[in-house]
Amino acid sequence: AMAGGLEPHLEVLRRELGGPAVLSVLIALIVVAVTFLIWRFVQGRRSSRKAVLLLGLCDAGKTLLFARLLSGRYRDTQTSITDSSAVYRVSRDKSTNVTLIDLPGHESLRLQFLERFKAAARAIVFVVDSVAFQREVKDVAEFLYQVLVDSTVLRNAPALLIACNKQDVTMAKSAKLIQQQLEKELNTLRVTRSAAPTSLDGSGTGGPAQLGKKGKDFDFSQLPMKVEFVECSARGSKGEEGEADLEGLEKWLVKVA
Repeated sequence: AMAGGLEPHLEVLRRELGGPAVLSVLIALIVVAVTFLIWRFVQGRRSSRKAVLLLGLCDAGKTLLFARLLSGRYRDTQTSITDSSAVYRVSRDKSTNVTLIDLPGHESLRLQFLERFKAAARAIVFVVDSVAFQREVKDVAEFLYQVLVDSTVLRNAPALLIACNKQDVTMAKSAKLIQQQLEKELNTLRVTRSAAPTSLDGSGTGGPAQLGKKGKDFDFSQLPMKVEFVECSARGSKGEEGEADLEGLEKWLVKVA
């Protein structure tokens, strides 16, 4: 019925424009214009998200990492009970910058602060204590799982970096081992979660959020966002007097900015 109603108007356009070929060109131009507007809208939404969130358990080294990125200097830190934010210039020869936000890692605080800032996240740095990882792996995986099944995070798909910190310590686990263990623990979590999870914004889907691909063991490549791992040390091999080893993290920040 709609096509029949439009036909007289299309016929007028054909006569005015000189035939069906010109009309086809006009329609193609309209399609291109609409596609461009949609692309600009999507890019605009992404560019409005300028925050890089630093997440992780208590004592993972987030706050020292935050301080090192901003000033390069070592400083004594204590467990955070609120967020800290600052503008970070990703490269000396560029004006490009992001807003780094260090969120508390305490179990009673981390989800409420993530709830506050998740919609603005352009990227997430999930900081892991590579020394304590073996005993904390279940807690690390639990927090990471809560982040990954959140509806806002799934929709926006911010770039995700797992920063394996404290690599200056001899007993630190490698990024490869940490990735393998996290994939195993996340796979176990998604299998054992039979009840429908509630996302951080309180929305429910009537069933468990699907993490990864159904019928396959979980791995990070199955997620909608790009996930990378780096080894780093906010303290550095020379301790308080030396420089941090954050080269991999700094290169990643340049890419996501």
